[in-house]
Amino acid sequence: MILTKEVVQDLIERLLIWGGRRLDVSTPFVDARLPDGSRLHVAIPEVTASEWAINIRKHLGKGSNFEELVALGSISEDMAEFMKKAIDLGFNILVSGGTQAGKTTFLNALLGQVSPMERVITIEEVFELKPNLPDWIALQTRTANIEGEGEISLRRLIKESLRMRPSRIIVGEVREAEALDLLVALNAGLPGMATLHANSVRGAINKLQLLPLLAGENIAQKFITPTIAISIDLVIQCSIDTKGKRRVSEVSAVTGRCEDSIIELESIFKWDGTKHVKGLGSIESLISKRNLIN
Repeated sequence: MILTKEVVQDLIERLLIWGGRRLDVSTPFVDARLPDGSRLHVAIPEVTASEWAINIRKHLGKGSNFEELVALGSISEDMAEFMKKAIDLGFNILVSGGTQAGKTTFLNALLGQVSPMERVITIEEVFELKPNLPDWIALQTRTANIEGEGEISLRRLIKESLRMRPSRIIVGEVREAEALDLLVALNAGLPGMATLHANSVRGAINKLQLLPLLAGENIAQKFITPTIAISIDLVIQCSIDTKGKRRVSEVSAVTGRCEDSIIELESIFKWDGTKHVKGLGSIESLISKRNLIN
């Protein structure tokens, strides 16, 4: 079956209407969620040279819980037990990785360990997270209309979520100034998790130090660095190798200490090329950090 350009464009426009998105000269590219949960990205001329560029990211459903991730070799049994304790203790977790490294999949697995007694609010640009929780509120951004009005940003959603009495907030992906609002919420004692694009644990922390500065000139690095050191407990690095194998390549604790804008990290688990090995960090050290802060 061969689809003409006109048929494809009509189909895409119908799908975008279903997802509450639009595509036109003023908005030449768009992200949307398809009915089966897949993610759609479309770009049109004049952003593209001549044709519509259509990409669909389909979630295969593998690795939706820690047991499956252990079976796939993405994490070890020790790591799975550690993660379960980290969720139970309400640690604030940053999941880092490159494109298609499995960040959303791992975040879904983490959410699978959250108590059904909690009210969880997920905040995303496009709906992707699917926690199986009875008290779950999913929030999604909205682009401006053709008059340039009606936009709802991640920053606004994070602020609004705090009025919904959450037990835990989850930001699907931190890219810009919303990092500041997330840190303010976590620093106030609200447990949370988020994903971020970075190629290493250290790179993730460095990026998180820079993103809040996009919120305005009155935001100082001397405020951001110690806030991250206190508010973030764990950084989990997801990786994908040249053969397409996804795994957690490192788990590091944020000790709470910083000096000269350098936030101290302590490795808990790391992939050495053949297996996951334990580092010096531990759940006990993170508990001690919490006790000192509180």
